[in-house]
Amino acid sequence: MSAVDTIIIGGGPAGLMVAQALSAAGVGCALFDAMPSVGRKFLLAGKGGMNLTHAEDFDAFVGRYGARAEVLRPMLAQFGPAQVRAWAADLGIDTFVGTSRRVFPTDMKAAPLLRAWLQRLRHPAPGGAPVRLHMRHRCTGVWPDGVAGALACHFDTPDGPVAVQARSVVLALGGGSWARLGSDGAWQGWLAEALGPEALTPLQPANCGFDVQGSAVHGVAGGWSDFFRERHAGQPFKSVAIRFTDGLGRHFDRKGEFVATASGIEGSLIYAVSALLRDQIGRRGSATFELDLLPDRSAAQVAAQVAHPRGSRSLSAHLKSRLGLDGIKMALLNELLSREQLHDPQALAAAIKALPVTVTAARPIDEAISSAGGVRFEAMDEHLMLKALPGVFCAGEMLDWEAPTGGYLLTACLASGVRAGQGVARWLAVR
Repeated sequence: MSAVDTIIIGGGPAGLMVAQALSAAGVGCALFDAMPSVGRKFLLAGKGGMNLTHAEDFDAFVGRYGARAEVLRPMLAQFGPAQVRAWAADLGIDTFVGTSRRVFPTDMKAAPLLRAWLQRLRHPAPGGAPVRLHMRHRCTGVWPDGVAGALACHFDTPDGPVAVQARSVVLALGGGSWARLGSDGAWQGWLAEALGPEALTPLQPANCGFDVQGSAVHGVAGGWSDFFRERHAGQPFKSVAIRFTDGLGRHFDRKGEFVATASGIEGSLIYAVSALLRDQIGRRGSATFELDLLPDRSAAQVAAQVAHPRGSRSLSAHLKSRLGLDGIKMALLNELLSREQLHDPQALAAAIKALPVTVTAARPIDEAISSAGGVRFEAMDEHLMLKALPGVFCAGEMLDWEAPTGGYLLTACLASGVRAGQGVARWLAVR
């Protein structure tokens, strides 16, 4: 194949949604991906239950996108939570709203949805254009071809380098997390060369875990003590709350749960505050949050129970009896508090309600659920076309935005795919 009308590079949710938008508009396109099959990260993300979107109020939903909320608002207004559910239903996939307001397919699986989606792309409704898939094509660059209006897409393949000419190109190359599934961020090099480095924000881990500062009590330079790590790594902190205010005055206060790892912490509550912690570490070298081990009890209640005479009982037995505090929560108090603090009822009660936990580094980007950074919106027009490369559009996680887990990541990828696909159709029609 030497030339096509439109090329989509990347077979994740954003790229597939671009293909669907173009197919529905009757625009022929070919989708290329570096992996042997499409949707690999989509499938892995769905293993624990395919969280499609979130059913909260729309303004609250948009607010989850932080600094990029207003840039994404028009895209989400066009293709947001309601449209995601309608799209799934059109593919024959029923959905339901869980107790946390997250939206899932009724069977909780990603594979049936992906199969139905690919079937639709290969065999569209009358008037639609079929999408051709080309696997094991790793993009190494997109450049103007010298022919009026033409773009040359260069790929490495098992059979050697190939170049394909197109009138328009959509880059949906993903971020930098989970490289083994295809999104390794390698596009940053050649795209920075084409656009200039000012068009890109460096990729960073998002929805990630962190390494904790070593315990001065146990003389540990970094991470948990051997005792804590060997006995509690992998165990959850349940029914806790985190409070954190960063150096810019941004505040976080939420109840949930997370998990101790060999070197620190990870899990849903940590992911929710990860952007604030990561940015604070970038500014100051560390970030310290307050951990409330008993958020359902007031500070006065905890203080009264801690101060209650314990007789001959050990401190651990006393706290378990009076407050139900044991296991990993008690172990963390022993990890971070001195003997003097543990046996000072006032200091101990204060720590139970606001235990300072310091993190010093985000875990590597390849371990993160998603990534922040990417192509800046300022480098694109409102249709997501690159200003410096007319005819080249971008979509998905490779754009400079981030969001927490809970359906927000997938919804914005799909919404940006719709916007880019419509932008391509408009671009081709005008030309």
